[in-house]
Amino acid sequence: MTFDWIVSACIGVGLAACCGFRVFIPLLMASVATKLGIIGIVAGFEWLGDWPALLGLVVATVFEIGAYYIPWLDNLLDTVAGPASILAGTLLSASFLHIDNPLLQWGLGLMLGGGSAGIIQAGTSLLRLGSTATTGGLGNPVVATGENVASVGFSLLAMLLPIITVVLIALVLVFIIRRLLKRRRAS
Repeated sequence: MTFDWIVSACIGVGLAACCGFRVFIPLLMASVATKLGIIGIVAGFEWLGDWPALLGLVVATVFEIGAYYIPWLDNLLDTVAGPASILAGTLLSASFLHIDNPLLQWGLGLMLGGGSAGIIQAGTSLLRLGSTATTGGLGNPVVATGENVASVGFSLLAMLLPIITVVLIALVLVFIIRRLLKRRRAS
């Protein structure tokens, strides 16, 4: 029972962190996996595997991926993606936490899922700004492709190998936090 709880929490946190790369890809993948019965979510979140959610997430994912390949729109999207990734990460994380206390469930969802998504989003935003500054935006499609691959890859890993994924994501978070702190000290 305890191990199932840990695995479920790791799936939620892993998927939540992926929202920092792309907001809708992890939500879509969780929706498809829930619809197919590959993963299970806690009571009250069954809507995630329903057809309306699945179709809405397909449309949102296609638009999000396409928009990141438009040079000026990608930087604009980063301003919206920050809060959206935290919300999506909180939702995904909370949907896998088997906790009877809603305050604790949503609080942990925000801290673990929303926090990890927000940190990764901050790192990718800085990477995009750096790419824009050094390449005039010409390198941004390469960054966007890397983010897409990371979001899909880590989302798959989170569902297939959740504990290993959480360790990998923790390493990514430590790397990003160190870079952010180093950049802050330099300025």
